Amino acid sequence: MGNKKTYIDLFAGCGGLSLGLYNSGLWEGKFAIEKSPDAFQTLQYNLIDKKNHFNWPDWLPTKNHDINEVIEEYKDKLKSLRGEIDLVAGGPPCQGFSTAGRRIEGDSRNELIKSYIQFIRLVQPRVIFFENVKGFTQKFDKNKIKGKIYSEYVTNALEYNSPKGDFQGYKVEGKLIDFSEFGVPQKRTRFILVGIRKDIVNQANPVKFFEQIQSHREAFLMNKGIGLTNSLEDAISDLLKRDEIISPDTKSFSAGLYNPVQSNYQKLLRDKAGSEIPDSHRFAKHNEDTIKKFEFILQHAEKNKTLSDELKEKFNLKKRTIIPLSGKTPTPTITTLPDDYIHYCEPRIFTVREYARIQSFNDWYEFKGKYTTGGKRRTQEVPRYSQIGNAIPPLFGEQAGLILSKLM
Repeated sequence: MGNKKTYIDLFAGCGGLSLGLYNSGLWEGKFAIEKSPDAFQTLQYNLIDKKNHFNWPDWLPTKNHDINEVIEEYKDKLKSLRGEIDLVAGGPPCQGFSTAGRRIEGDSRNELIKSYIQFIRLVQPRVIFFENVKGFTQKFDKNKIKGKIYSEYVTNALEYNSPKGDFQGYKVEGKLIDFSEFGVPQKRTRFILVGIRKDIVNQANPVKFFEQIQSHREAFLMNKGIGLTNSLEDAISDLLKRDEIISPDTKSFSAGLYNPVQSNYQKLLRDKAGSEIPDSHRFAKHNEDTIKKFEFILQHAEKNKTLSDELKEKFNLKKRTIIPLSGKTPTPTITTLPDDYIHYCEPRIFTVREYARIQSFNDWYEFKGKYTTGGKRRTQEVPRYSQIGNAIPPLFGEQAGLILSKLM
């Protein structure tokens, strides 16, 4: 691994942030903690088995883990990592904070913030990188008077100096970042918090992560051969439904082949794909009525906006969010539900591979597990669309990795 800096990825999901750090060429993983066996299977296949990116410790089984069980069972092992770990990255699951769904202050997942802070205090890395949804910075109740702002809670907990001297705390700064300003073809705003341990930060100098990542983005993206802003068409126009084959991993579905490269963004993500058949490019089975409905919507509805009440009434649609997309701009924030969106020029929903392109995953990165799930299983299973919808875009993770390395 040479002189690469060492990190731990918490709440790692399918590996979006780890892929970004891998692509930067400056980092090696120690281990990743992810509760979902589905998401961990994707991370393990790509970054542990295929790329040997993690120098996994003998004491921790290479499998999915719950962070609270790791803290309870391996507390002394985690303490022994002090001085070894340069970065702990990742943010707790966002569903309890997300403004896209029902924000629930008592959501048990919000308690994972405390687990995150406990983990940081045990390992005490040099730098921390924390990501969460925009709602993390907002009070919970609607009149904005009561309720907890979790970003303030995390900041205060990380800056805390223990009177016992066993935790010196971090100098932190946090900001809302729109990933579409960093080459990702999606307007996705997230709260990013970066902290440097107080014993190593220059107290006369602020952290300056956001200043540096902003000033370096143009040179980074030019070096990649892509622009500051990439549209949906830039991302997926080579994946249009022209030639169909039997899906390699689900024989009862059809899948698509690559079309010629249409943009530098596609050229970048297709590099080293290693197959003429895009991974996870399986088409949904829409009936004729759905196809006709989508065709009408694409012709008559406003793009990048959820359907008007008139159109919903015309087709007797009860679903809250259905957004026909424009190919000429970045998409709105994609969720974990593929039927929230209609493809910009074909009467269908996105494939998993198109979802991955919108999130800036390299085409060589293959997704594992079910494509979709429903009903009660949604609380236990994390299918491919959800894995991608929950991820940090690797293209932003790569830029973050370069700047975090400079900070040390």
